[in-house]
Amino acid sequence: MIDFHCHLDLFPSPERTADAIERAGTYLLSVTNTPKAFPKTAQSAKGRKRIRTALGLHPQLVKERHNEVALFKRLLGETRYVGEVGIDGGDDCAPFLDLQREVFDELLEACSSVGGRFLSIHSRHASGEVVEALTKHRAAGVPILHWYSGSQSHADKAVEIGAWFSVCLPMLRSRRAGSLIRRLPRDRILTETDAPFVSTPDIDYPVRAVSDAENALARHWECDVTEVRRQLHANLASLVEKSSKFPLSNAG
Repeated sequence: MIDFHCHLDLFPSPERTADAIERAGTYLLSVTNTPKAFPKTAQSAKGRKRIRTALGLHPQLVKERHNEVALFKRLLGETRYVGEVGIDGGDDCAPFLDLQREVFDELLEACSSVGGRFLSIHSRHASGEVVEALTKHRAAGVPILHWYSGSQSHADKAVEIGAWFSVCLPMLRSRRAGSLIRRLPRDRILTETDAPFVSTPDIDYPVRAVSDAENALARHWECDVTEVRRQLHANLASLVEKSSKFPLSNAG
C-alpha cells in the first residue's frame, strides 16, 4: 500500500505509528508542517525502509513561521522530499495570501537551486495560484498535488506541466471526484491518508483508509482493485526512479 501524504509526527505516539506502518507494509511519505519539526520527525523514521520524511512549511502556518524559511533552506540538502508546502486561499488564510505567495515562491526557488525535489503540495481554494507558481518554477522538481479540490481547468494545466496527484478517501467520495479522476492520467496518481486529520478508527495507523481509497479508485476506473494496486505500485516505482536526479548535499 502507498500513503504519499501523512503527518506521522502528529500522531500521539509517532514511534508506535511507524511500527504499525512497517507491519502494514505501507510505503509512506511523512510530511511536516514546519522546518523545526523536520529533524525529530526524520529521526523517528530513521532505519525504516518504507518511510521517507519531507521538509515542510505549511501555508496555514506561514504568518507565524515565515522566519523559518532560512532553516528550510539549510535542511533542504537532507531530503529529496518537500511537503507540506503550498498556498491556502481559505477565508482564515486570505489576509496573508501575499505572504503565502512570496514564501511559496521562495521555497520553490530553493528547490530549484538544489536540483529539484519531490513536492507534496497544498492548494485548497488556491489551485490557480499554485499552478501558476509551479509553471514559473518548473525546475523545482516533481509536484504532487495533495487532496486536490480545485477546478478541472487548473488540474489540466497541472497535468501539462508534469504534476502528479495524491488522492485520499474523502476526495474520492466527493461529488466531483468521478469526472476529475477519469480525466487525470492513471500513471500519475498515488494514494494518501492525510492522517491523523482524516482517519478511520484504527488505533495506531489507518490502514483501512488506504485500502478503502484503493477500492474507490477501482470503482472510478471500473476495474478490479488488484489492477489498481498494480498501477499504484508501478507509479511509485516510476517516481522513485526519478530520485537520482535530486542529489543530496548532506548525509541522510
